[in-house]
This record gives sequence, structure tokens and C-alpha cells, in this order.
Amino acid sequence: MSAFSLERLLGGITPETFMAEYWQKKPLLVRQALPGFGDWLDRDRLSVLAMRDDAESRLVRYIRGQCLLDHGPFEADDLAGLPKKNWGLLVSGVNHFLPEGDALLHAFNFIPLARLDDLMVSFAPPGGGVGPHFDSYDVFLIQGQGRRRWEISAQDDLEVMDGAPLRILKRFQPEQSWELEPGDMLYLPPQYAHNGVALTDCMTWSVGFRVPTAEDMVGNFLNYLQDHLTPTGIYSDPDQKRPRHPAEIPGTMLDQVATMLKAIHWDKHIVEDFLGRYLSEPKSHIFFNPPERPLKPAAFAKAAAKHGLRLDPRSLLLFRGATYYMNGERVESSPETFTLLQSLADQRQLPPVVLDAHLLPLLHEWYVSGFLLPK
Repeated sequence: MSAFSLERLLGGITPETFMAEYWQKKPLLVRQALPGFGDWLDRDRLSVLAMRDDAESRLVRYIRGQCLLDHGPFEADDLAGLPKKNWGLLVSGVNHFLPEGDALLHAFNFIPLARLDDLMVSFAPPGGGVGPHFDSYDVFLIQGQGRRRWEISAQDDLEVMDGAPLRILKRFQPEQSWELEPGDMLYLPPQYAHNGVALTDCMTWSVGFRVPTAEDMVGNFLNYLQDHLTPTGIYSDPDQKRPRHPAEIPGTMLDQVATMLKAIHWDKHIVEDFLGRYLSEPKSHIFFNPPERPLKPAAFAKAAAKHGLRLDPRSLLLFRGATYYMNGERVESSPETFTLLQSLADQRQLPPVVLDAHLLPLLHEWYVSGFLLPK
């Protein structure tokens, strides 16, 4: 990624132009966006990742026209006897395992990191693919090894096949078609129908973005309120009269409970705190590896001054104003720490830096937790 060029990645247009004219609006095909791309991952290495317990992997096969889906982790035998065509192996979160993948994912930081999800890589032999489908999120499809034909359509008909394990479209009517070669990239907005078919053994890298549903957001927000609100009081009814109908819920009970529920309230600051924690929270299958023999604070500070620091690829550091969120945990910055924390959040690394008494305890705590490490 040392030869990475943002201008080349977007086909000569600026990020501002891309966001204004293409983002969530229309596709963009860029030939040789990343020339010579993807040599650091092949089928064998992807198969090794698909066997990991901490990776999300899927195997899509088509047998006599029927789509079959298996979830990993896989055993070596599962992947060794596959046919020569009509299947695909997909591994999500490759940015967590390969430094090059982490660098590639965060090359797209002209889009807020709060929206960035992960880097998925797929391998497919000739004829392999997942079938015509659509995604609810934006995606950049980068061709690594081999060639793949992409057909796309802006069709409104997004009805999917009944009983299929994936959202395979019942009726796909391609409007445009291209063959992508190593280094080519195709951007697609959400809900843009597409179908990728491998023409040779090929690797495709997908930069995807998170789009929480309203249902998911509301559910998590209610959980947040439950954890952070502390209502007081207990139901009581000392003036309760003998009911005419014992099974009828008393009006006085309704009134009292309605009063209790008025304690549930929120404002913009509460929503900000929820979003910071929610958006930076690692996925459930992600675990951090603290150092077996962590450096003492003085030695850690010396390493930071000599080599600099970088976030673990699994870490996400976001901020709003002077409040920072590291992997779901809230941290208030001070005037002495704000600038360096902002640089660490934006760039995901710090050059050699002298850590003062304000910053050293916090960064050392993150280091001991496995959230960041010396370069």
C-alpha cells in the first residue's frame, strides 16, 4: 500500500466530488485504481483464515441450481475437496488479520470511520459467485487476482427467492456489464442489484459500510437507557378500594405507572454518548490479545518515544467534541490530551511521541488491554 494514491483510487476525481456526485447515488468504475493489487493474499492463505475461530467465514455452493450456504470456521478437509467451479469462499474482517488489509480499509477514511465496517475477501473458481443480489450498504469491490464479470442494475424489483439462504433476486435484469481485472474497482450504492461471476480463479476484496437498522438502533438504545438510567420509587396503593371487578386493571395503577415511565427521557447529549459507545463497540466475536508480558509505564513511554504507537486493527477509536470512545468505553479528554488523541483516532497511529503525565496512564491502560501497541 506504499504506492497508494487517493486520486488514482477514485479515478482522478476528488473525495469531495465523489461524496457529492456518487456516494449513495450512482456506481463508479475505476480502472487500475490499485495497480498490482492483492498479491499478499491467495486462496491458501484465505483458507487458513476461514479456519480461524475469530473470523467470520462462509462457503457458498451451487449444486444443480440450488444455493447452499455453510458457515465457518471450517476444517481443512472441508475446503480441500471442493470442485473446480461454481462455489465461493468468503471471509469477513480480513483487516483484523492482515496489516495490508487494515491499511486498505482505512484508505477509505474520506468517509466517516463511524460508517466503515470491514474488509471482506472472497475466492471463487470459474463460475463461482453468490448469485444476483443486493446489499443494504455501500460497497467498493476491488479485483485482486484473476478476472470477474460484474453485471449491475438499478432495478426497483428487489424481490428475493423464497427459501434461499442468501438474498438471491428472483428476477435480475442486468443493465451494465464489465470485466474487472487485477487492480480495477467498482463502487455500488445501497440496494443496487449486482451479480459477480468469476471468469478465472479470482479474489475480490469488498470494502463494506455499516448501516444499522432502525430496529437494531432502537433496541440497543433501550438497552443503553436501562443500563444508564436509575429510576427510583416503588409501586404503592395505600388508598386502593375494593374493586367491583377484580380482574380489571385499576386506573390508579395505570396513572402511577405512567408517572414512573416519565423518568425515561433523553436529550442530544445522551444520544451522543449512546452512539459513541454503540458505534465503537467491537462485534461479539472479536477478542483482544493483551501482551503476555506488558511493558511497565516507563518502558512503554520509551518505546512510544522511539517508535510511535498504532491501534490494534480490531480497535475503533471515535470521538465527539472532547469525548472519546475506545471500543465501547467512554473517555473524557483534557486540553493537554485532546490533540494527540484526535490524531490517534483519525490516523490510527502516532509518530514517535513523548507521552506526558496526562496521556501516559490512559495509553498504557489501552496497551495493557490490547487496544494499541508500539509500532
